Amino acid sequence: MRTDKRKVVIVGTGMVGMSYAYSMLNQAVCDELVLIDVNKKKAVGEAMDLNHGLAFSTSHMKIYAGDYRDCSDADIVALCAGVAQKQGETRLDLLKRNAAVFESIIRPVTESGFNGIFLVATNPVDIMTRITYSLSGFNPKRVLGSGTALDTARLRYLLGKYVGVDPRNVHAYVMGEHGDSEFVPWSQALIATKSILSLCGNGKGEEDIICQDELKKLEEEVRGAAYQIIEAKQATYYGIGMALTRITRAILGDESSVFTVSAMLRGEYNQAEVYAGVPCIINKNGIQRILQLSLTEDEMKQLQKSCDMLRESFDGVL
Repeated sequence: MRTDKRKVVIVGTGMVGMSYAYSMLNQAVCDELVLIDVNKKKAVGEAMDLNHGLAFSTSHMKIYAGDYRDCSDADIVALCAGVAQKQGETRLDLLKRNAAVFESIIRPVTESGFNGIFLVATNPVDIMTRITYSLSGFNPKRVLGSGTALDTARLRYLLGKYVGVDPRNVHAYVMGEHGDSEFVPWSQALIATKSILSLCGNGKGEEDIICQDELKKLEEEVRGAAYQIIEAKQATYYGIGMALTRITRAILGDESSVFTVSAMLRGEYNQAEVYAGVPCIINKNGIQRILQLSLTEDEMKQLQKSCDMLRESFDGVL
């Protein structure tokens, strides 16, 4: 990967793509930002709007509307294009509508000579990431999706709020599909170095601050968060924009940080040929490796169920 200039291309200038762009501008994450959209006029307008804020930013970012030829020397091409999720529509219902969109994007990106990392945000993200992998022919380590990174952030926020602890000191993950079959492996959840489950006492001790029923409610709230937001404001974009920015920083900064991104499983957790949200170490090469957790038998079954559904949904798409 080139190290002289940090260049990111965003394909799709909808609310997700532009929340991502705005977040990167404010955090000065890259040096060059290219916006591509089927509506070139909109991409030009978005670039103008962002550029007019540079005087108030610490960033010296070069921002412009471009085309697929600009992907040739990019470090990251982020795929945010696609049709929006409708109220009451599951992420998997979006599959066929968005698969057609990706077929028109991946080919010109790869034909430009792009040799960086694909970062996918379009829903259903696990399947769209696998479609990107299939169409691009890239090493799966260089094709990753936002996965359950945002779900994990939602979980840590809610759990931290409930327990009265800064979410940054809550270490818990959401795994599997970014959608209805996702789950929380509570056996791996910690506050600092203390197990969450150890705080579920018998109602007599001072450490009885969490109960199993409350954990289930928190998990359901995380799973349904997107539906609640869509019902209230038609779409979700700020949270995922910041999640994409954080993943981008980890890649460009060669951080080796851990995120629950959508990654190709090739034997991990007894799963293969499926993209799903799992904790991964992320660096300049994309997915350095999958960080395999010691899941319980029940948690392994939940992951199996989620992966089976993702495989079934993908079959016959391409």
